[in-house]
Amino acid sequence: MCGRYLMVMEDEIIEYREIINEINERYKDTPLQASMAKGEVFPSNVAPVLVRGEGAPQASLMKWGFPKFRGKGMVINARSETALEKQLFRKPLLEHRCLAPAAGFFEWRQEEGKKKAKYLFRLNDAKMLYLAGFYERFTAGKTPYDAYVILTTAANASVAPYHDRMPLILERDLACRWLSDTSFALDHLHIPCETMLQADQADRGDGSGALD
Repeated sequence: MCGRYLMVMEDEIIEYREIINEINERYKDTPLQASMAKGEVFPSNVAPVLVRGEGAPQASLMKWGFPKFRGKGMVINARSETALEKQLFRKPLLEHRCLAPAAGFFEWRQEEGKKKAKYLFRLNDAKMLYLAGFYERFTAGKTPYDAYVILTTAANASVAPYHDRMPLILERDLACRWLSDTSFALDHLHIPCETMLQADQADRGDGSGALD
């Protein structure tokens, strides 16, 4: 699963600045705006996602992770190969797809004779990538909220030396189709991810956010 990812915080990245400007306008002085994660995003954090809008993607704030109806914890990922078969995922996958904008995602690898090393995976030729997912509305007590899940797929050659799974990544030019074209989205679930990524060692971690 995708257990942690990195939000870009650089003002010169026009794509991200536009997303944050929209978020600040829509959620000004709200608890959601105040709770928005900055930098590394963990499960249960509130973070920006893109959803289908009128003529263009719309930026929204949502919580990362569906609640589990049995037991504690949450569901933060869905396997692209089987998501359509799962009752929890089928309707939001068909009707409520989203994208999580990110600078990259993290993975951990056991180094010989050492603790697990933390790596940041990102694009070679761009500062942003989009993690495909879907969202649904839930209720905590009497308060409704939106939550999203990130899809994962089999690791490609750039990620496989570290783990056998990776997030389902979309290039910018396919983002709108993922959000609005259901036929395209369902076909894309089964297309191997050919996006090559570079891995840079980050700070040491305990591996609790490793992909699964």
